[in-house]
Amino acid sequence: MGNSEVSMIAVNMSDIASSNQAKVLLETLDWENIGPVEEKQSYRLGDVRMWMFDDRILNEDNIDIRWFQQTGEKVTEVIFPSKHSASSGKPSLTLHPIGVPHLEYGTMPPFGGKAGHAPPPSTRLSSWWKMLQEYVKGTTLEQEFELTLEVTHHGPWLGVPALFIEIGSTESTWSHMSAAKLLASIITDGMALKQGNAIGTWDCEENAGELVLITLGGGHYAPRANKLASLDGIWLGHMLATYSLPFVKSEVEGDIPGGTWKQAIESAVSATQLAFPNGKIICSMDKKAFKGWQRQAIRNYLIDIDIPLLTTKQITEALTN
Repeated sequence: MGNSEVSMIAVNMSDIASSNQAKVLLETLDWENIGPVEEKQSYRLGDVRMWMFDDRILNEDNIDIRWFQQTGEKVTEVIFPSKHSASSGKPSLTLHPIGVPHLEYGTMPPFGGKAGHAPPPSTRLSSWWKMLQEYVKGTTLEQEFELTLEVTHHGPWLGVPALFIEIGSTESTWSHMSAAKLLASIITDGMALKQGNAIGTWDCEENAGELVLITLGGGHYAPRANKLASLDGIWLGHMLATYSLPFVKSEVEGDIPGGTWKQAIESAVSATQLAFPNGKIICSMDKKAFKGWQRQAIRNYLIDIDIPLLTTKQITEALTN
Protein backbone atom coordinates (compact mmCIF):
# COMPACT_ATOMS: atom_id res chain seq x y z
CA MET A 1 0.00 0.00 0.00
CA GLY A 2 1.01 3.62 -0.25
CA ASN A 3 1.29 6.63 -2.55
CA SER A 4 -1.98 6.04 -4.39
CA GLU A 5 -5.44 7.60 -4.36
CA VAL A 6 -8.31 5.42 -3.20
CA SER A 7 -12.05 5.57 -2.61
CA MET A 8 -13.32 4.29 0.73
CA ILE A 9 -16.43 2.35 1.74
CA ALA A 10 -16.78 2.74 5.52
CA VAL A 11 -18.93 0.02 7.12
CA ASN A 12 -20.57 0.00 10.54
CA MET A 13 -20.60 -3.66 11.62
CA SER A 14 -23.10 -3.01 14.43
CA ASP A 15 -25.59 -1.66 11.86
CA ILE A 16 -27.35 -4.51 10.02
CA ALA A 17 -28.21 -2.32 7.02
CA SER A 18 -24.56 -1.34 6.66
CA SER A 19 -23.11 -4.80 7.27
CA ASN A 20 -25.60 -6.43 4.87
CA GLN A 21 -24.59 -4.08 2.05
CA ALA A 22 -20.95 -4.91 2.83
CA LYS A 23 -21.75 -8.64 2.92
CA VAL A 24 -23.27 -8.48 -0.57
CA LEU A 25 -20.25 -6.54 -1.88
CA LEU A 26 -17.81 -9.03 -0.34
CA GLU A 27 -19.70 -12.08 -1.60
CA THR A 28 -20.25 -10.85 -5.17
CA LEU A 29 -16.85 -9.31 -5.87
CA ASP A 30 -13.25 -10.46 -5.65
CA TRP A 31 -11.94 -8.45 -2.69
CA GLU A 32 -8.51 -9.03 -1.19
CA ASN A 33 -8.34 -9.16 2.60
CA ILE A 34 -5.51 -6.77 3.49
CA GLY A 35 -5.67 -7.37 7.23
CA PRO A 36 -6.36 -4.94 10.04
CA VAL A 37 -5.85 -1.19 9.80
CA GLU A 38 -6.18 0.42 13.25
CA GLU A 39 -7.17 -3.13 14.34
CA LYS A 40 -10.18 -2.93 12.00
CA GLN A 41 -10.66 -5.41 9.18
CA SER A 42 -10.07 -3.99 5.70
CA TYR A 43 -10.30 -5.10 2.09
CA ARG A 44 -8.98 -3.98 -1.29
CA LEU A 45 -10.50 -4.11 -4.77
CA GLY A 46 -8.69 -2.06 -7.42
CA ASP A 47 -8.54 1.49 -6.11
CA VAL A 48 -11.41 0.99 -3.62
CA ARG A 49 -10.97 0.09 0.05
CA MET A 50 -13.54 -1.25 2.51
CA TRP A 51 -12.93 -0.53 6.20
CA MET A 52 -15.00 -2.21 8.92
CA PHE A 53 -15.83 -0.18 12.04
CA ASP A 54 -17.28 -1.78 15.15
CA ASP A 55 -19.78 0.89 16.11
CA ARG A 56 -20.75 4.59 16.29
CA ILE A 57 -19.64 5.54 12.79
CA LEU A 58 -21.11 9.04 13.20
CA ASN A 59 -18.31 9.79 15.65
CA GLU A 60 -15.49 8.28 13.57
CA ASP A 61 -13.97 11.60 12.52
CA ASN A 62 -11.08 12.00 10.06
CA ILE A 63 -11.40 8.56 8.47
CA ASP A 64 -9.56 9.93 5.43
CA ILE A 65 -6.59 11.24 7.43
CA ARG A 66 -6.39 8.15 9.65
CA TRP A 67 -6.27 5.78 6.66
CA PHE A 68 -3.51 7.85 5.06
CA GLN A 69 -1.48 7.84 8.30
CA GLN A 70 -1.72 4.05 8.50
CA THR A 71 -1.26 3.15 4.83
CA GLY A 72 0.13 6.13 2.91
CA GLU A 73 -2.91 5.96 0.60
CA LYS A 74 -4.81 9.19 0.00
CA VAL A 75 -8.57 8.80 0.42
CA THR A 76 -10.48 10.92 -2.13
CA GLU A 77 -14.06 10.08 -1.06
CA VAL A 78 -15.98 8.05 1.52
CA ILE A 79 -19.22 6.12 0.94
CA PHE A 80 -21.16 5.10 4.06
CA PRO A 81 -23.68 2.24 3.68
CA SER A 82 -26.07 2.71 6.59
CA LYS A 83 -29.47 2.33 8.18
CA HIS A 84 -31.87 5.26 8.34
CA SER A 85 -34.05 5.92 11.38
CA ALA A 86 -37.32 7.84 11.23
CA SER A 87 -40.22 8.13 13.64
CA SER A 88 -42.62 7.81 10.69
CA GLY A 89 -41.46 4.21 10.31
CA LYS A 90 -41.93 4.39 6.54
CA PRO A 91 -39.72 1.93 4.64
CA SER A 92 -37.35 4.10 2.62
CA LEU A 93 -34.16 4.07 0.57
CA THR A 94 -32.21 7.29 0.89
CA LEU A 95 -29.04 9.17 -0.03
CA HIS A 96 -27.63 12.25 1.63
CA PRO A 97 -24.52 14.39 2.22
CA ILE A 98 -23.25 15.07 5.74
CA GLY A 99 -22.46 18.02 7.96
CA VAL A 100 -23.87 20.27 10.69
CA PRO A 101 -23.16 23.72 9.23
CA HIS A 102 -25.90 25.46 11.24
CA LEU A 103 -24.62 24.53 14.70
CA GLU A 104 -22.74 27.19 16.62
CA TYR A 105 -18.96 26.88 16.41
CA GLY A 106 -17.48 25.04 19.35
CA THR A 107 -20.70 23.29 20.40
CA MET A 108 -20.98 19.50 20.66
CA PRO A 109 -23.10 18.08 17.82
CA PRO A 110 -25.53 15.43 19.11
CA PHE A 111 -24.94 13.11 16.14
CA GLY A 112 -21.29 13.72 15.28
CA GLY A 113 -19.62 16.10 12.88
CA LYS A 114 -17.88 19.42 13.40
CA ALA A 115 -20.19 22.25 14.49
CA GLY A 116 -20.52 24.99 11.89
CA HIS A 117 -18.98 22.90 9.13
CA ALA A 118 -19.92 20.47 6.37
CA PRO A 119 -17.56 18.14 4.51
CA PRO A 120 -17.66 18.39 0.71
CA PRO A 121 -20.78 16.65 -0.66
CA SER A 122 -20.20 13.57 -2.79
CA THR A 123 -20.25 14.38 -6.50
CA ARG A 124 -22.19 11.14 -6.94
CA LEU A 125 -25.39 12.33 -5.23
CA SER A 126 -27.46 13.29 -8.28
CA SER A 127 -26.32 10.42 -10.51
CA TRP A 128 -26.84 7.79 -7.80
CA TRP A 129 -30.23 9.32 -7.03
CA LYS A 130 -31.16 8.76 -10.68
CA MET A 131 -29.74 5.21 -10.49
CA LEU A 132 -31.77 4.48 -7.35
CA GLN A 133 -35.01 5.47 -9.10
CA GLU A 134 -34.07 3.46 -12.19
CA TYR A 135 -32.92 0.32 -10.37
CA VAL A 136 -36.05 0.09 -8.20
CA LYS A 137 -38.43 0.25 -11.20
CA GLY A 138 -40.15 -3.06 -11.83
CA THR A 139 -38.86 -4.70 -8.64
CA THR A 140 -40.86 -5.72 -5.56
CA LEU A 141 -39.11 -2.90 -3.70
CA GLU A 142 -40.96 -0.34 -5.84
CA GLN A 143 -44.17 -0.84 -3.84
CA GLU A 144 -42.46 -1.46 -0.50
CA PHE A 145 -40.05 1.47 -0.24
CA GLU A 146 -40.25 5.22 -0.61
CA LEU A 147 -37.25 6.75 -2.41
CA THR A 148 -35.93 10.07 -1.18
CA LEU A 149 -32.93 12.26 -0.76
CA GLU A 150 -32.32 13.66 2.70
CA VAL A 151 -30.87 17.03 3.54
CA THR A 152 -27.35 17.55 4.90
CA HIS A 153 -27.17 16.29 8.48
CA HIS A 154 -25.03 14.51 11.13
CA GLY A 155 -21.40 13.38 11.26
CA PRO A 156 -18.76 12.19 11.06
CA TRP A 157 -16.30 14.93 10.13
CA LEU A 158 -13.86 14.39 7.26
CA GLY A 159 -12.19 16.50 4.60
CA VAL A 160 -13.25 14.66 1.44
CA PRO A 161 -16.57 14.20 -0.38
CA ALA A 162 -18.94 11.84 1.40
CA LEU A 163 -22.43 10.38 1.15
CA PHE A 164 -24.63 8.00 3.12
CA ILE A 165 -26.64 5.36 1.23
CA GLU A 166 -29.33 4.04 3.53
CA ILE A 167 -32.13 1.58 4.23
CA GLY A 168 -34.89 2.93 6.49
CA SER A 169 -36.64 3.42 8.66
CA THR A 170 -37.09 0.86 11.48
CA GLU A 171 -35.68 -2.43 12.70
CA SER A 172 -38.19 -4.32 10.58
CA THR A 173 -36.65 -3.03 7.33
CA TRP A 174 -32.98 -2.45 8.25
CA SER A 175 -32.23 -6.14 7.62
CA HIS A 176 -34.16 -6.26 4.31
CA MET A 177 -31.82 -8.30 2.12
CA SER A 178 -33.32 -7.31 -1.24
CA ALA A 179 -32.88 -3.64 -0.32
CA ALA A 180 -29.26 -4.31 0.71
CA LYS A 181 -28.64 -6.06 -2.62
CA LEU A 182 -30.13 -3.17 -4.57
CA LEU A 183 -28.05 -0.52 -2.78
CA ALA A 184 -24.96 -2.73 -3.10
CA SER A 185 -25.59 -2.90 -6.86
CA ILE A 186 -25.67 0.91 -7.00
CA ILE A 187 -22.34 1.03 -5.14
CA THR A 188 -20.92 -1.69 -7.43
CA ASP A 189 -21.97 0.01 -10.66
CA GLY A 190 -21.47 3.55 -9.39
CA MET A 191 -17.89 2.86 -8.31
CA ALA A 192 -17.20 0.55 -11.30
CA LEU A 193 -16.25 -2.33 -9.01
CA LYS A 194 -16.91 -4.91 -11.71
CA GLN A 195 -16.20 -3.07 -14.95
CA GLY A 196 -16.96 0.05 -16.93
CA ASN A 197 -16.68 3.65 -15.80
CA ALA A 198 -17.54 5.07 -12.39
CA ILE A 199 -20.76 7.07 -12.27
CA GLY A 200 -20.86 10.52 -10.74
CA THR A 201 -17.21 11.51 -10.73
CA TRP A 202 -16.46 15.17 -11.46
CA ASP A 203 -13.75 16.31 -13.84
CA CYS A 204 -12.81 19.97 -13.29
CA GLU A 205 -12.03 20.43 -16.99
CA GLU A 206 -14.61 18.22 -18.72
CA ASN A 207 -17.45 19.34 -16.40
CA ALA A 208 -16.40 22.99 -16.06
CA GLY A 209 -19.37 25.36 -16.04
CA GLU A 210 -21.99 22.67 -15.41
CA LEU A 211 -24.76 23.45 -12.90
CA VAL A 212 -24.28 22.36 -9.29
CA LEU A 213 -27.37 22.82 -7.14
CA ILE A 214 -27.61 23.76 -3.46
CA THR A 215 -31.16 23.76 -2.04
CA LEU A 216 -32.32 26.06 0.75
CA GLY A 217 -35.34 25.44 2.92
CA GLY A 218 -38.04 22.81 3.09
CA GLY A 219 -38.28 19.65 5.15
CA HIS A 220 -35.82 16.90 5.99
CA TYR A 221 -36.73 14.82 2.94
CA ALA A 222 -35.64 17.46 0.42
CA PRO A 223 -38.66 17.58 -1.95
CA ARG A 224 -37.08 20.36 -4.05
CA ALA A 225 -33.84 18.40 -4.46
CA ASN A 226 -35.72 15.15 -5.18
CA LYS A 227 -37.33 16.82 -8.17
CA LEU A 228 -34.45 18.96 -9.45
CA ALA A 229 -31.72 16.33 -8.99
CA SER A 230 -33.75 14.00 -11.19
CA LEU A 231 -33.16 16.33 -14.14
CA ASP A 232 -30.44 15.41 -16.62
CA GLY A 233 -27.41 17.68 -16.45
CA ILE A 234 -27.80 18.78 -12.83
CA TRP A 235 -25.24 17.99 -10.14
CA LEU A 236 -26.21 18.13 -6.48
CA GLY A 237 -24.34 19.72 -3.61
CA HIS A 238 -25.52 20.38 -0.08
CA MET A 239 -29.19 20.59 0.84
CA LEU A 240 -30.16 22.74 3.82
CA ALA A 241 -33.55 22.24 5.46
CA THR A 242 -35.39 25.15 7.05
CA TYR A 243 -34.22 23.90 10.46
CA SER A 244 -30.61 24.28 9.27
CA LEU A 245 -31.15 27.97 8.51
CA PRO A 246 -31.94 29.44 11.95
CA PHE A 247 -32.90 33.13 11.89
CA VAL A 248 -33.16 35.67 14.71
CA LYS A 249 -35.07 38.77 13.62
CA SER A 250 -33.26 42.04 14.22
CA GLU A 251 -34.84 44.67 16.47
CA VAL A 252 -33.78 47.29 13.94
CA GLU A 253 -35.58 47.23 10.60
CA GLY A 254 -33.18 46.73 7.71
CA ASP A 255 -30.45 45.18 9.84
CA ILE A 256 -29.11 41.75 8.89
CA PRO A 257 -30.93 39.08 10.93
CA GLY A 258 -29.02 37.13 13.56
CA GLY A 259 -28.80 33.37 13.87
CA THR A 260 -26.52 30.92 12.11
CA TRP A 261 -28.36 30.92 8.75
CA LYS A 262 -25.58 32.84 6.99
CA GLN A 263 -22.87 30.62 8.47
CA ALA A 264 -24.78 27.54 7.27
CA ILE A 265 -25.07 28.86 3.70
CA GLU A 266 -21.43 29.96 3.65
CA SER A 267 -20.28 26.52 4.83
CA ALA A 268 -22.54 24.68 2.36
CA VAL A 269 -21.40 26.85 -0.56
CA SER A 270 -17.67 26.61 0.21
CA ALA A 271 -17.84 22.83 0.75
CA THR A 272 -19.78 22.38 -2.51
CA GLN A 273 -17.26 24.54 -4.39
CA LEU A 274 -14.51 22.30 -3.00
CA ALA A 275 -16.24 19.18 -4.34
CA PHE A 276 -17.00 20.71 -7.76
CA PRO A 277 -14.05 22.88 -8.85
CA ASN A 278 -15.00 25.01 -11.87
CA GLY A 279 -18.67 24.13 -11.43
CA LYS A 280 -21.40 26.79 -11.67
CA ILE A 281 -22.85 26.77 -8.16
CA ILE A 282 -26.50 27.82 -8.03
CA CYS A 283 -29.07 27.93 -5.23
CA SER A 284 -32.78 27.19 -5.28
CA MET A 285 -35.01 28.26 -2.40
CA ASP A 286 -38.30 26.93 -1.07
CA LYS A 287 -40.00 30.30 -0.76
CA LYS A 288 -42.88 28.96 1.32
CA ALA A 289 -40.42 27.79 3.96
CA PHE A 290 -39.41 31.35 4.90
CA LYS A 291 -40.96 34.63 5.93
CA GLY A 292 -40.50 37.60 3.63
CA TRP A 293 -37.68 39.17 5.63
CA GLN A 294 -35.85 35.83 5.74
CA ARG A 295 -36.15 35.38 1.99
CA GLN A 296 -34.80 38.89 1.45
CA ALA A 297 -31.84 38.25 3.77
CA ILE A 298 -30.98 35.08 1.86
CA ARG A 299 -31.29 36.88 -1.50
CA ASN A 300 -29.06 39.74 -0.35
CA TYR A 301 -26.42 37.39 1.01
CA LEU A 302 -26.32 35.29 -2.18
CA ILE A 303 -25.88 38.50 -4.21
CA ASP A 304 -22.98 39.44 -1.92
CA ILE A 305 -21.22 36.12 -2.53
CA ASP A 306 -22.15 36.04 -6.24
CA ILE A 307 -24.24 32.85 -6.18
CA PRO A 308 -27.32 32.91 -8.47
CA LEU A 309 -30.68 32.11 -6.83
CA LEU A 310 -32.79 30.42 -9.50
CA THR A 311 -36.38 29.21 -9.71
CA THR A 312 -37.24 25.71 -10.88
CA LYS A 313 -38.27 27.19 -14.25
CA GLN A 314 -34.98 29.08 -14.61
CA ILE A 315 -33.00 25.94 -13.79
CA THR A 316 -34.96 23.88 -16.33
CA GLU A 317 -34.39 26.56 -18.97
CA ALA A 318 -30.66 26.77 -18.16
CA LEU A 319 -30.34 23.01 -18.66
CA THR A 320 -32.00 23.11 -22.07
CA ASN A 321 -30.05 26.12 -23.41
